[in-house]
Order: sequence, then structure tokens, then C-alpha cells
Amino acid sequence: MNERIGSTVIENVRPQLDAGRWPVKRVEGESLTVKADIFKEGHDILVAVVRWRQVAPKEQATEWAEVPMVSKGNDLWEADFPLARNGRYEFTVEAWPDLFATWVTEIKRKVDVGRDVKSELLEGAAMLRGHAERAQKAGGADEAKRFLEAATRFEKGMSPDAIATAMDPGLTLAASKYADRSLAIRYDRVLEVFVDRDKARYGSWYEFFPRSVLRDGRTHGTFRDAEKWLPYVQSLGFDVIYLPPIHPIGRTARKGKNNSLTAGPEDVGSPWAIGAAEGGHKAVHPALGTLEDFRHFVQAANGLGIEIALDIAYQCSPDHPYVKEHPEWFQHRPDGTIKTAENPPKRYEDIVNFDWLGPGRKTLWPELLSVVMHWVQQGVRIFRVDNPHTKPLPFWAWLIREVHSVRPDIVFLSEAFTRPKVMKALAKLGFQQSYSYFTWRNFKQEMEEYLTESTTPPVSDFMRLNLWPNTPDILPEFLQRSGPAGFRLRAAMAATLSSVWGMYCGYELCEGTPVKPGKEEYLDSEKYELKAWDLDRPGNIREYIARLNAIRREHRAFQLYENLRFFKSDNEQVMFYLKRTPDGTSQVLVAVSFDPYHAQESVLHVPLAALGIHPDETYQVHELMTDERSLWQGPTAHVRLTPEQPAAIWAVYRFRRSEQAFDYYE
Repeated sequence: MNERIGSTVIENVRPQLDAGRWPVKRVEGESLTVKADIFKEGHDILVAVVRWRQVAPKEQATEWAEVPMVSKGNDLWEADFPLARNGRYEFTVEAWPDLFATWVTEIKRKVDVGRDVKSELLEGAAMLRGHAERAQKAGGADEAKRFLEAATRFEKGMSPDAIATAMDPGLTLAASKYADRSLAIRYDRVLEVFVDRDKARYGSWYEFFPRSVLRDGRTHGTFRDAEKWLPYVQSLGFDVIYLPPIHPIGRTARKGKNNSLTAGPEDVGSPWAIGAAEGGHKAVHPALGTLEDFRHFVQAANGLGIEIALDIAYQCSPDHPYVKEHPEWFQHRPDGTIKTAENPPKRYEDIVNFDWLGPGRKTLWPELLSVVMHWVQQGVRIFRVDNPHTKPLPFWAWLIREVHSVRPDIVFLSEAFTRPKVMKALAKLGFQQSYSYFTWRNFKQEMEEYLTESTTPPVSDFMRLNLWPNTPDILPEFLQRSGPAGFRLRAAMAATLSSVWGMYCGYELCEGTPVKPGKEEYLDSEKYELKAWDLDRPGNIREYIARLNAIRREHRAFQLYENLRFFKSDNEQVMFYLKRTPDGTSQVLVAVSFDPYHAQESVLHVPLAALGIHPDETYQVHELMTDERSLWQGPTAHVRLTPEQPAAIWAVYRFRRSEQAFDYYE
């Protein structure tokens, strides 16, 4: 029995999140680069591998595979393994001393100074016989024969033939395949990476209320009516439509227009007050149609290249069937009444919350999981989750992992405008996209700092920001006072800073009237009433939005998340940044103004090195918003941005000489 133990040290394995508690995130088709610090006492030559396998979904699970790591110097080792399919993967690192390779280097030094190495050759022979045994068991008969022949030469004593054999690099390489791994050390934990489908990283979202699609402010729309809006959304270039809750709406404490506590007989109520006699979270509001109508709507959208994202709001109207059927799922006051939802000083009289952590959770949690899977069965693969920060984080960790164990293609967006660490915690436990503070970042320095942190490791290993300049809940003060220019510049920022962005219907119409001064809420909010949308309203920016989305589709650099880099602009009102693919086939520079009132000019410091351009090289830029082309040379450029054109987006092309003429490539 071999009583020796290994002493190799493996530390600082990355990427890993919270000491391996949560998976890092990647996208299918990528590879995961694993790095580790690996070392050992003395001068042994080390070998290291990354072990990896796919574990979910179960039908795609694989056996452990290995990829060799490469030494990068200073005890840093690195390797990539492929992430070909959507799902959850495991990986770890293993390392061991290559005893035969170490023996070769030592004997060479001894031979070089004239030492007698008869004893060392016997050591080498013993090792090779062990290699031969392992090769034979692994089916490597030819290599086993080679090892035995070399061992025989070594055992005959020190001769030129024995020394030449010992120095043969081919023998060392072959032996390494069948190394003695009894001294191998494996990293003390198995890490995870969750591999998303591409829609988790790239998409343009558009939110509308299907009940308002008839646009007269009086007649409740249906899913069949909503299908007529699909070409309009497609014309704007959006590929995800997000619908607020589509379920029956409670009547108890129903809200009236502008969040009034008194509702009239014609008031439609808030879609987030879910549940009535007609059903709960698995039902469709009768005024919208049937479940079959919803499936038809989803299929019609898919036919136009649009996915449907559905709101998951785990809360109930007092009229929800759950309230009577499962009173154990709710918290009751001493007088027997159920507590309504509160966020002091706000109170949501039309909503009651679940008792998430009480004894009823054993049946409540599986039921809420079944809600998600019910809508998955109707064709929904994206869910925007309402206020997840007001529900226990262990619940979300459990639910998302359960869903992803069978349907890793499901995408969850966290609607959590809350404390930074809570937002990050939600992203860590599984939400693939997150709402963000972008909505309130109005100055250059704070925007650059926030987006730099969010698009680079370690944050980008687990969090992707979906940038929304507005939502039905939020009409930022900036949009209230900046007019169409403000809407244009905020859309340009959202669409080009992140690979995922979204906007709520009315943004393209520059809807910006608050319920009252100082409030970031809409007057006549669609949350409480039907809206009469005039999609051809004068002053709309529909063409501008459509052009932004077209640019995003046409230029791959905008479809990646971690490739944002800021560069110097001499004007504090002008932000300047680069998006490029790793291979440089798509390179785009963006300059955008923060000023919706005046023209702003700036000298831009062009990152020639990052673009792969020589200082004296002439290159072409194609300004994509105006379709103008120019030749630039040198490290600076000049831009003038106006309220009408607050953003400039340049595709960068270098010239190359062909046999016939000069052509260019991006």
C-alpha cells in the first residue's frame, strides 16, 4: 500500500461566487476560463486539469471530462472548457506532480555535469513499469510496450542508448498520459456555472397593457386585439413584449383612477391585485379572453420573432381563491383580518401578502412553483418578477433552481429597486437580469462608475443590468422636464450601454406628465385605468427608437454585455465609450450628451490601441444614426451633439489592401 500523500496546493480558483455558494453566469456557445494558483514545495513539475461536466437538465447530463491547464508563470494556471448547451455545469481543479517528467529534468542536469546515474536509471525504470501497467489497463498497449522497452534499457545500466532514451521528449509526453495520480490533490469544492441561452444576455423589451390596445380609453382590449399591436412593436425593433399581470382582478378595496381609494363601477383596477371569483394566478382575466386566446397571442408573437415575458407577482387580492382555500398561507392579525401589503408610508389596500416562512410554506412554495410551470406550458419562457426583494431570498433560490433543473431556458428578470447588496444577492441566487439604478443616474461620472462596476468582474459574473428609462411605476424627474430630447438621449444610453434594455409604452410618445410636482408617477396612470394611446402623436420619437434597435441587431458588439469601456471626453456633458467583440469584427464608438437643452461639443480621445489601429493609420467611421461616413486619423476626434441628435454611434472600419483595391473590414 502506498502510504505517501500529496502536498500540492490549489487556491484562488476563479471564477467563483461567494466561495462557491452560487453559480457564475455565462451564455451558451462561450467557454469558461478557469484560473487557479497551483504550487508545491521543491522543484517538481506539476500537471493540472480542470474537471467539468453538465449536470442539468438531467437529460443532458454528461460524465466528468478533463481539459489540461497551462502554466502562465508565477504559479498561475489557466484552462478553458466549452459551454455548448444551456444548463448547469460543475467544475473543479485537480493537480499532481509529474514524477517521471521531474525525474527527466533532474537526470539531465546530473548527466550534464558527468555524474553517475545508474541508480537514477533504476528509479526511472521502476516508474516506467508503473506507467506501462496503467497504460495496459487503459487500452494503450503500444505505449505500454514502449515503456517496458525503455525500462529494460535503463535496467541494463548507464549507456548512451539509455541516456538518449531518457532524454526523448516523446517518451516524457507519452508517460504523462499515464501519470501516477495517487498523489493528486483536488480542490476542496465543486463550483458551478449556469449557462444561459442568448436571450438572457441580449434583448430589447417593450411593455404594454393588453387591456388598453383598443386605444380609446373606454373599451377593454383582448388578446385577439393585442395581436394587432404586434406589427407595431416589431416595427419599433423590439423582440420581447412584457405584459403586466393578466389574471382576474379583485374587487375588494379596488383602486380607482390615479390610485384613488374609491373605485367606480367602470374602474378596471390594478392588475397587480391578483385574484377574484374567476380564478387566481393560473387564470386569465375574462375581459382579456381565454387561456387559448393567450396561447394564440404567444404563438403569433413568436411568429414575428418576439418572445412574451409575463409578470410574476406573488401577492393576492383579498378575493383570491387562495385566501379561502388556504388561510394557512397568510398572516392574520389578532382580530382575524389578513394583513394588507405595506411599504410605509405606502399601503396597498387591495393586496395581501403570503406568510412566506410560516408552517404553510411546505405547501405554499410548491404551489407557487406550479404557477411558473403552468405559464411555461402555455409557451412563456421569460418572467419579469415583481418586487422580489420583498420576498425571502431562500424562496427565490429554491424556486429558480427547481425551474432551471428541468427548464434551463427560462429567463427571470428581477424588478428590485432596492439596496445594492439586496439587488446583487437576487442576481447571485439565480435571476439572470436585474432592474437597475440607471433610471436615476443623470451625470457622467456617476453613470460611468455604475456601469463600469456592473459590466466587469466580479459583478458581471452574476449580474446583468436591463436598463429601463421608464416603467409604469416610474416617470423620472429628468423625463418630466426635458421634452423629446431627454427621451432620445436616455433611450440612446439605455440601448447602447447594455445588451438588454426596455421601455414602457408611451415612451416613444414622450409621455411625461407627472401626477403632481415632485412625484415620479404618471398622471392618469395606466395601472388604474384604460389609456387612449395616440401612436401617431406629434413629436413622437418612434423612428428614433426603431433606428436604435436596428443598430443593436446589425452590430454584434451591442449584443454582448461585458464589453463596455469608457474613454475620455473633454466635456463633462458628453460621455464616450466603446463596445467591441473579442475578435474585433464589430467595433462601435458612442458619444452621447447628458444635456437635453443645448448643443454640446467635445474632443474625444479615441482608443486607437483598443481598436487595433496604428497612430498614423487612416480609418473609416460610419455614423449609424445619420448614415454619414468619414475618415479619421490620429488619437482625437471632434463631435457636436444637439437636442435633436444627442447621440453619435460610429461603426469603426480599418482598411486593408487586396489585390485589386483597398477594401475595408470592421
